Amino acid sequence: MAKVESFELDHNLVKAPYVRVAGVEKSGKGSIVQKYDLRFLQPNQDALPTAALHTLEHLLATYLRDELEGIIDISPMGCRTGFYLIKWEEDSPEVVAAALEKTLQRVLETEDVPAVSPISCGNYKDHSLFAAKEYAKIVLEKGLSRDPFERVFA
Repeated sequence: MAKVESFELDHNLVKAPYVRVAGVEKSGKGSIVQKYDLRFLQPNQDALPTAALHTLEHLLATYLRDELEGIIDISPMGCRTGFYLIKWEEDSPEVVAAALEKTLQRVLETEDVPAVSPISCGNYKDHSLFAAKEYAKIVLEKGLSRDPFERVFA
C-alpha cells in the first residue's frame, strides 16, 4: 500500500496555525514540485465552515499567486483545517508564510470574492466573505509558525 505523507503526520502534536513543507518531488528531467501544508486551525479541535473554506479557497487561489511565483494549485484539506499549496520549485516555509500573511491581510481588505458565478464556480451560492475574514483574522492574530510542532516565527 502506498504511503501518504499527511497520514504519517501525528495530527495531535502539531500546533496550528503554521506553514510546513509536506513534500518535494523531483523528476528525472530536473523539475521540482513542492507541497506545503498551510494549516489554519488545530486538527481535531476546530474546522472551517464550508462557506468560509470555499471563499478562502477563491481568495487564496487569486491573491497568493500575486505573492508567490510558480503556484500550480491551492486546495482545501478534506478535514477543513487548512489548505495544500502545490508549486514549482522550492521555497522555505519563511517565504511561503510571509506571502500567506500578506495574502490574509489582503483578504481582510477585500470587498469582492473572485469567480462567484454559476459560470466560474461549481457551488457559487456557498460563500461567506464575512466568515473568510473572521478566520483570516484568527490566523493573523495567532501568527503563522514556520514549524508545525513549535511556535517559531521569522
